[in-house]
Amino acid sequence: MSRLSPLEMREMTPEQRRVHDEIANGPRGSVRGPFPVLVRSPGLADHVQKAGGYLRYESALPGKLRELAILTVARHWEAGYEWNAHAPIAESEGLGSDVIEAIRVGHTPDFSDRAEEVVHAFCTEVLTTRQAGDGIYAKALDLLGDEGLVDLVGLMGYYCLVSFTLNVFRIEPPDGPPSFA
Repeated sequence: MSRLSPLEMREMTPEQRRVHDEIANGPRGSVRGPFPVLVRSPGLADHVQKAGGYLRYESALPGKLRELAILTVARHWEAGYEWNAHAPIAESEGLGSDVIEAIRVGHTPDFSDRAEEVVHAFCTEVLTTRQAGDGIYAKALDLLGDEGLVDLVGLMGYYCLVSFTLNVFRIEPPDGPPSFA
């Protein structure tokens, strides 16, 4: 169970209500996942949701690679809510179910797509070593260009924040957490 229950509409300050309504009426369509907790700090929630909106809906990253990065971060932090929300999106964006399943169980997928392989290797290296070595950095830069690489790093940071929020406040998916075996 979540450590903080979602705010009731009557409990919200005017600023919390403004941010809540902006999120609910934006591309997300509702206030779910980390946002019921984040709205308790409306200044933070406002900036987080705007950054997330750009990274998710407007960034230079193709959808399949964006979702691959999100799943890699979600798996690293074992953020079940994020995993359950994005695994179906990743598949609809063209990421293979075999790739998704390999990541879920903690294996490196057998990639047939070089771009997927580079993005996964980049994300994994950054998450595990806190840096990108020269080799993977050069491959990611060549693949994504300046803007795409900066967007990838920003996306990873954003979803680390989302994962932290979900994990700290124990926000689980409605159908229960996935097994990260």
